[in-house]
Amino acid sequence: MSTTGKPDPQSRLLGQRRFLPYFLTQFLGAFNDNIFKNALIIMIAFQGAQFSSVDINVLTNLSAGLFILPFFILSATAGQLIDKTEKSISIQRIKIAEIIIMLGAAWAFISAQLYMLIALLFMMGAQSTLFGPAKYSYIPQHLKNTELIAGNALVQMGTFIAILVGTITGGLLIADDEGRTWVSIVLVTVAVLGYLSSRAIPVTPSPCPELRINWNIFTETWRNIAFIHSNRTVFLSVLGISWFWFLGATYLVQVPNYTRLTFGGNEQVVTFLLTLFTVGIGSGSLLCNWLSGQKVEIGLVPFGSIGLTLFGIDLFFARPASVGPELLGLVEFLQQGTSVRIIIDIVLIGLFGGFYIVPLFALVQQRSDPAHLSRVIAGNNILNALLMVLSAVMAIVMLGSGVTIAQLFLVVAILNAAVAVYIYTLVPEFLMRFMVWILIHSVYHVRKRGLENIPDEGAAVLVCNHVSFVDAMIIAGCIRRPVRFVMYYKIYNLPVLNFVFRTAGAIPIAGKHEDPELMEQAFDQVDDLLSAGELVCIFPEGRLTTDGTMRTFRPGIERILERTPCPVIPMCLYGLWGSAFSRHRGFILWRIINGIRSRIDFTIAAMKPPESVTAQTLQHEVQEMYAVSAKARGY
Repeated sequence: MSTTGKPDPQSRLLGQRRFLPYFLTQFLGAFNDNIFKNALIIMIAFQGAQFSSVDINVLTNLSAGLFILPFFILSATAGQLIDKTEKSISIQRIKIAEIIIMLGAAWAFISAQLYMLIALLFMMGAQSTLFGPAKYSYIPQHLKNTELIAGNALVQMGTFIAILVGTITGGLLIADDEGRTWVSIVLVTVAVLGYLSSRAIPVTPSPCPELRINWNIFTETWRNIAFIHSNRTVFLSVLGISWFWFLGATYLVQVPNYTRLTFGGNEQVVTFLLTLFTVGIGSGSLLCNWLSGQKVEIGLVPFGSIGLTLFGIDLFFARPASVGPELLGLVEFLQQGTSVRIIIDIVLIGLFGGFYIVPLFALVQQRSDPAHLSRVIAGNNILNALLMVLSAVMAIVMLGSGVTIAQLFLVVAILNAAVAVYIYTLVPEFLMRFMVWILIHSVYHVRKRGLENIPDEGAAVLVCNHVSFVDAMIIAGCIRRPVRFVMYYKIYNLPVLNFVFRTAGAIPIAGKHEDPELMEQAFDQVDDLLSAGELVCIFPEGRLTTDGTMRTFRPGIERILERTPCPVIPMCLYGLWGSAFSRHRGFILWRIINGIRSRIDFTIAAMKPPESVTAQTLQHEVQEMYAVSAKARGY
């Protein structure tokens, strides 16, 4: 619930036909996948010797690899089919295929046909390959940009709750004396329910009905990868998503044997730890919408990768020194001295994984061409599959050479740090947004009023008073749309902050008598940005206040509107004067201490038509907002 007593936008989606049937369909599909996978993997880990002479580690990793192999070889075709076909019909056909596959799996479980089950796991992977592009390209066709994080968070939460419940269900059912029969019944029942829910998905027109299908999987796969590569931010976001699935596949596949071999836990402990992992990811996914302020906040991605590395490394050091001869049940495991630390590590790896993955998916959806989104998602699935296959291959090779599973977890945690540094070096926007997010969530507490006055699309000039060196960072962190700032060149060139401003695409400007050429370049850039429908923020005072009072607004805003008439939105920052980032002359240590977690008021007024705007009227309105904030503080 929101503070107003009304349901928040995230929960409202679950009550709407544009989202609920789709959500249930994808939930039931993920649920069934994980009943099947986990029942089979636990059956191999604990009963495999009854049905095969092949090494258990090899069978476990072979099963995992075969499930995701279709994503690698069939995704290119799947993306084309989903882009060409109306999505609700496509999803219904995919769910019918699931029913057929699950009927075969039911027979194989009852007959104890282990190799048939592994083959059917490959078929289930093929069915999921077709569903993937429909699953993620559906969201932006029915949700607004401001709902992308909420929708993706719910999907990720639902997916991992489905993994959680499916994991528990598969583990509990297969451990029963009649487990294979119960697993068979549940698989077919859930597949039928998934088909029924898909019947209620609203019509979702094809974005590219004239598309000619290229059935050559090799050339189309290469074309998909090349297409994604043409958009650098999307490509590196896809690489980040794929790396997450490399990590996730490593943890999920190895946890059963890790539990048994590293601290002697039985099937109950396996299910418990997998439950903790998926609860962590689901919780992290849901928290994203709150932490990001209902916007696509990629600053959470570095935060997530830091947590994944730290707690992945600690998981290695949390292992017990020795293992007893008897397998431990859940109660005995919880009584062990190392169990609390292991539990915390597993939960937090999942939690930070949620922070990492949700913004990346939303960013890909937001910045991809809608007509090609299914093929972008298909390309994403190809790279995901490639990384998961590599995960299985690496695990087989390393474990076969004598490396323990705990050491494998340590290796992937260290690799995660290296991959993060590589991606954030290539796309510094991630680190910039992380610094902004830390500033407004750790250093300051920002109370925002009037965010609804910022339009979801279209050009506008934002006008704000200028109190500190971090005004632009606070504004950028609060407003849901990207904002381009015009700022005094000496502030733009400040060490450290220059990285943030340059990465955010800020526009340096100088006074007419300082650098007339730079000033003209700035006005030309503003004109181009507004003509392209972007938001531009200016600080009409020209420089920071030196005494806490507002300086006179300069007429540059009038010149901007003469060249490109567009709406103007007055804004006001209050509470930054006296902080370490202002020009206050007080003792710097006291200013730093006083500034930590201080409350900042950020007020946004209603949009003004360009013909009614002058520098003087804007200053008057900003001063009124400033006075209201001061009065509310008792000044």
